[in-house]
Amino acid sequence: MPNPGVYGFEAIDETLPYLPLAARRVLDRLGRRLSLEGWLSLGIEERRRVVRAGAGDAVEGEVVSVIDRAVPAPSRIDPADEPDPTSPAREIVRALGASRPIHDDGWRALRALDRYVLAKCAAKPEKLARAYDEIVRAVPLSHLTSAGEARMVDVAAKAPGARRAVASAAVRTTRAVVEAIAAGGVAKGDVIAVARVAGILAAKRTPELVPLCHPVQTTGVSVDFDADATHGELRIRATVEAVDRTGVEMEAMVAASVASLTVYDMIKSADRWATVDAVRLESKSGGKSGPVVRPPDRIPR
Repeated sequence: MPNPGVYGFEAIDETLPYLPLAARRVLDRLGRRLSLEGWLSLGIEERRRVVRAGAGDAVEGEVVSVIDRAVPAPSRIDPADEPDPTSPAREIVRALGASRPIHDDGWRALRALDRYVLAKCAAKPEKLARAYDEIVRAVPLSHLTSAGEARMVDVAAKAPGARRAVASAAVRTTRAVVEAIAAGGVAKGDVIAVARVAGILAAKRTPELVPLCHPVQTTGVSVDFDADATHGELRIRATVEAVDRTGVEMEAMVAASVASLTVYDMIKSADRWATVDAVRLESKSGGKSGPVVRPPDRIPR
């Protein structure tokens, strides 16, 4: 940004001859509409104060006294709500399209002003594209250094807390195989018992398998199975709990994956074309983002 709170794509210089989006955020939140003439009637330091207020985590009401000094005076409008900080609105996702994806994690990583700007530009495709390229594509990946080198993220400053994650997977095979699993009739032995132990072990060994994962203080792991003979499917659900500074999503997904692969290993003589599908995070809790559940529109059909 050329100035704090002003984006490069806005092409507004340091004299602030136009209202930046940061200032528009302030006006929307405080229920004011200000003309360009009114904006320019404010001194440069007053305009900068409004922009700084719009760049903050929350718009503070004190700045309204500055805005109300404008000539002509601002008109009153209904205050606007901020965009949902947990996930982007569907109209934003649709407007961005497949070439400019924005998922929940990336959305939550943005500043409040960034989210406001993307929402404000959603009806203007060209402006939205420029905003996305400056805001979203400029967000660094936390697992890369400034030189693009992989690293383990430093979580020392975080406070330990209760963490929980649930992941699932599915083994798709034949009805006969699922019935044999449920009846304990598979030649290699008790499929469920062996796969459960494999999933628990995998959760504890996740940092050895996924290079940038932190070792965590696991307090509990469970692996459950649901046999659906009608559809030839065995669903695996892994739940991992810990008390630590980082989440256990990967532990849960690794547990579900390895349990599924173990099932395949034990049934492959009966159905070598069985598949492991739909390994996915179902929910998580703990940490800055709090409880999160997979939305219905992100569940594979």
